Amino acid sequence: MGTTLAVLAIVGIILIAAVVLLAIFVIVVYNALVALRNQVQNGWSQIDVQLKRRHDLIPNLVETAKGYMKHERGTFEAVTNARAQAMGAKTVAEAAKAEGALGDALSKFLLVVENYPELKANQNFLAVQEELSSTENKIAFARQAYNDQVLFYNNKIQMFPSNIVAGIFTFTKRDFFEVGVAAEREVPKVSF
Repeated sequence: MGTTLAVLAIVGIILIAAVVLLAIFVIVVYNALVALRNQVQNGWSQIDVQLKRRHDLIPNLVETAKGYMKHERGTFEAVTNARAQAMGAKTVAEAAKAEGALGDALSKFLLVVENYPELKANQNFLAVQEELSSTENKIAFARQAYNDQVLFYNNKIQMFPSNIVAGIFTFTKRDFFEVGVAAEREVPKVSF
Protein backbone atom coordinates (compact mmCIF):
# COMPACT_ATOMS: atom_id res chain seq x y z
CA MET A 1 0.00 0.00 0.00
CA GLY A 2 2.87 2.36 0.85
CA THR A 3 4.58 1.79 -2.51
CA THR A 4 1.32 2.33 -4.40
CA LEU A 5 0.86 5.65 -2.62
CA ALA A 6 4.45 6.63 -3.42
CA VAL A 7 3.98 5.71 -7.11
CA LEU A 8 0.74 7.71 -7.27
CA ALA A 9 2.49 10.68 -5.65
CA ILE A 10 5.33 10.49 -8.19
CA VAL A 11 2.88 10.20 -11.11
CA GLY A 12 0.92 13.16 -9.69
CA ILE A 13 4.10 15.25 -9.41
CA ILE A 14 5.10 14.32 -12.98
CA LEU A 15 1.64 15.27 -14.28
CA ILE A 16 1.68 18.58 -12.41
CA ALA A 17 5.20 19.29 -13.70
CA ALA A 18 4.09 18.46 -17.27
CA VAL A 19 1.08 20.80 -16.98
CA VAL A 20 3.26 23.57 -15.53
CA LEU A 21 5.85 23.12 -18.33
CA LEU A 22 3.09 23.14 -20.95
CA ALA A 23 1.63 26.32 -19.43
CA ILE A 24 5.06 27.97 -19.40
CA PHE A 25 5.59 26.95 -23.04
CA VAL A 26 2.23 28.40 -24.08
CA ILE A 27 2.91 31.64 -22.19
CA VAL A 28 6.38 32.04 -23.70
CA VAL A 29 5.20 31.33 -27.26
CA TYR A 30 2.12 33.55 -26.87
CA ASN A 31 4.22 36.45 -25.60
CA ALA A 32 6.70 35.99 -28.44
CA LEU A 33 3.86 36.03 -30.98
CA VAL A 34 2.36 39.17 -29.43
CA ALA A 35 5.77 40.87 -29.56
CA LEU A 36 6.19 39.91 -33.22
CA ARG A 37 2.69 41.08 -34.08
CA ASN A 38 3.45 44.41 -32.40
CA GLN A 39 6.73 44.71 -34.33
CA VAL A 40 4.83 44.18 -37.57
CA GLN A 41 2.33 46.86 -36.51
CA ASN A 42 5.20 49.20 -35.66
CA GLY A 43 6.83 48.49 -39.02
CA TRP A 44 3.60 49.41 -40.79
CA SER A 45 3.37 52.59 -38.70
CA GLN A 46 6.86 53.57 -39.87
CA ILE A 47 5.79 53.10 -43.49
CA ASP A 48 2.58 55.03 -42.84
CA VAL A 49 4.54 58.00 -41.47
CA GLN A 50 6.70 58.12 -44.59
CA LEU A 51 3.70 57.68 -46.89
CA LYS A 52 1.97 60.61 -45.17
CA ARG A 53 5.11 62.69 -45.67
CA ARG A 54 5.08 61.70 -49.34
CA HIS A 55 1.40 62.58 -49.64
CA ASP A 56 2.06 65.99 -48.04
CA LEU A 57 4.93 66.78 -50.43
CA ILE A 58 3.08 65.95 -53.64
CA PRO A 59 0.72 68.99 -53.62
CA ASN A 60 3.73 71.30 -53.15
CA LEU A 61 5.49 69.67 -56.09
CA VAL A 62 2.39 69.94 -58.28
CA GLU A 63 1.67 73.55 -57.29
CA THR A 64 5.24 74.59 -58.03
CA ALA A 65 5.05 72.93 -61.44
CA LYS A 66 1.62 74.33 -62.37
CA GLY A 67 3.02 77.78 -63.05
CA TYR A 68 5.38 76.37 -65.67
CA MET A 69 3.36 73.50 -67.08
CA LYS A 70 0.07 75.16 -68.01
CA HIS A 71 -0.80 72.58 -70.70
CA GLU A 72 -0.30 69.44 -68.59
CA ARG A 73 -3.66 69.31 -66.81
CA GLY A 74 -4.05 65.54 -67.32
CA THR A 75 -0.69 64.91 -65.68
CA PHE A 76 -1.66 66.98 -62.63
CA GLU A 77 -5.02 65.23 -62.35
CA ALA A 78 -3.42 61.78 -62.57
CA VAL A 79 -1.04 62.58 -59.71
CA THR A 80 -3.80 64.17 -57.62
CA ASN A 81 -6.19 61.24 -58.16
CA ALA A 82 -3.49 58.67 -57.41
CA ARG A 83 -2.59 60.57 -54.22
CA ALA A 84 -6.24 60.59 -53.10
CA GLN A 85 -6.55 56.84 -53.69
CA ALA A 86 -3.31 56.19 -51.79
CA MET A 87 -4.48 58.27 -48.85
CA GLY A 88 -7.77 56.33 -48.75
CA ALA A 89 -6.20 52.85 -48.66
CA LYS A 90 -7.30 50.81 -45.64
CA THR A 91 -5.28 47.59 -45.82
CA VAL A 92 -1.67 46.80 -46.60
CA ALA A 93 -2.68 45.25 -49.93
CA GLU A 94 -4.76 48.31 -50.88
CA ALA A 95 -1.95 50.63 -49.83
CA ALA A 96 0.63 48.68 -51.83
CA LYS A 97 -1.55 48.84 -54.94
CA ALA A 98 -2.43 52.52 -54.51
CA GLU A 99 1.14 53.52 -53.69
CA GLY A 100 2.33 51.67 -56.78
CA ALA A 101 -0.13 53.64 -58.90
CA LEU A 102 0.98 56.86 -57.21
CA GLY A 103 4.61 56.02 -57.92
CA ASP A 104 3.70 55.40 -61.56
CA ALA A 105 1.86 58.74 -61.79
CA LEU A 106 4.80 60.54 -60.18
CA SER A 107 7.23 58.90 -62.59
CA LYS A 108 5.16 60.09 -65.54
CA PHE A 109 4.93 63.55 -63.99
CA LEU A 110 8.70 63.75 -63.57
CA LEU A 111 9.17 62.62 -67.17
CA VAL A 112 6.98 65.51 -68.33
CA VAL A 113 9.04 67.89 -66.16
CA GLU A 114 12.02 67.05 -68.38
CA ASN A 115 10.35 69.14 -71.12
CA TYR A 116 10.47 72.30 -68.95
CA PRO A 117 14.08 73.38 -68.33
CA GLU A 118 13.04 76.54 -66.48
CA LEU A 119 11.01 74.42 -64.03
CA LYS A 120 13.94 72.07 -63.49
CA ALA A 121 16.00 75.15 -62.53
CA ASN A 122 13.41 76.47 -60.05
CA GLN A 123 14.83 76.31 -56.52
CA ASN A 124 11.47 75.59 -54.87
CA PHE A 125 10.80 72.75 -57.26
CA LEU A 126 14.27 71.33 -56.75
CA ALA A 127 13.91 71.51 -52.96
CA VAL A 128 10.55 69.71 -52.99
CA GLN A 129 11.85 67.16 -55.49
CA GLU A 130 14.85 66.48 -53.23
CA GLU A 131 12.55 66.04 -50.22
CA LEU A 132 10.39 63.67 -52.22
CA SER A 133 13.43 61.70 -53.33
CA SER A 134 14.63 61.46 -49.73
CA THR A 135 11.17 60.34 -48.64
CA GLU A 136 11.09 57.67 -51.36
CA ASN A 137 14.34 56.27 -49.94
CA LYS A 138 12.87 56.25 -46.44
CA ILE A 139 9.76 54.47 -47.72
CA ALA A 140 11.93 51.83 -49.40
CA PHE A 141 13.90 51.30 -46.19
CA ALA A 142 10.73 51.14 -44.06
CA ARG A 143 9.14 48.73 -46.56
CA GLN A 144 12.16 46.43 -46.33
CA ALA A 145 12.12 46.51 -42.53
CA TYR A 146 8.37 45.88 -42.47
CA ASN A 147 8.61 42.96 -44.89
CA ASP A 148 11.43 41.42 -42.82
CA GLN A 149 9.24 41.64 -39.72
CA VAL A 150 6.26 40.16 -41.58
CA LEU A 151 8.41 37.29 -42.82
CA PHE A 152 9.63 36.49 -39.30
CA TYR A 153 6.10 36.76 -37.87
CA ASN A 154 4.52 34.64 -40.61
CA ASN A 155 7.22 31.99 -40.21
CA LYS A 156 6.65 31.90 -36.47
CA ILE A 157 2.87 31.42 -36.74
CA GLN A 158 3.25 28.73 -39.40
CA MET A 159 6.07 26.64 -37.89
CA PHE A 160 5.64 23.85 -35.38
CA PRO A 161 5.17 24.03 -32.40
CA SER A 162 4.34 27.76 -32.25
CA ASN A 163 1.68 27.27 -34.95
CA ILE A 164 -0.41 25.39 -32.39
CA VAL A 165 -0.42 28.35 -30.01
CA ALA A 166 -0.96 30.75 -32.93
CA GLY A 167 -3.98 28.73 -34.04
CA ILE A 168 -5.48 28.62 -30.56
CA PHE A 169 -5.16 32.38 -30.11
CA THR A 170 -6.05 33.19 -33.78
CA PHE A 171 -2.85 34.89 -34.87
CA THR A 172 -3.27 35.47 -38.59
CA LYS A 173 -0.85 35.80 -41.46
CA ARG A 174 0.11 39.35 -42.47
CA ASP A 175 0.51 40.71 -46.00
CA PHE A 176 3.81 41.90 -47.38
CA PHE A 177 4.06 45.43 -48.74
CA GLU A 178 4.95 44.50 -52.29
CA VAL A 179 5.59 46.64 -55.31
CA GLY A 180 2.73 46.01 -57.69
CA VAL A 181 3.53 48.39 -60.52
CA ALA A 182 6.18 47.29 -63.02
CA ALA A 183 7.42 50.86 -63.48
CA GLU A 184 8.22 51.09 -59.76
CA ARG A 185 10.44 48.01 -60.04
CA GLU A 186 12.67 49.88 -62.46
CA VAL A 187 15.55 52.00 -61.23
CA PRO A 188 14.35 55.60 -61.05
CA LYS A 189 16.07 58.12 -63.29
CA VAL A 190 17.03 61.33 -61.54
CA SER A 191 18.40 64.17 -63.56
CA PHE A 192 18.95 67.81 -62.73
